[in-house]
Amino acid sequence: MDLNQFPPPDLVVEMAASSLGDDLGVKRLLYESLAVQEYWVVDVNHSEVICFVIANGDSKSISTSPTLPGLTMSIAQETLERSHAEDHGAITRWLWSQLS
Repeated sequence: MDLNQFPPPDLVVEMAASSLGDDLGVKRLLYESLAVQEYWVVDVNHSEVICFVIANGDSKSISTSPTLPGLTMSIAQETLERSHAEDHGAITRWLWSQLS
């Protein structure tokens, strides 16, 4: 993507299996410098969602997504946990009920 032609994305999600250190370090710094608004790292080994809001070249942990209104990180976390035992349809119905 050419960031001179297109704005940076509002939300970036990285799936981390063996890259957790890079995702929380180097990539986080990269997204800060690109002015991405929100950055999530999904630690697939520990079924954890780690979320940051980025502003003024810095990032801080968040518990509610500013990009996806109504989505708390506890809902995102439970969705990830449910993905290990439920099919996509059941997860979608549950998620929809949480956000309605």
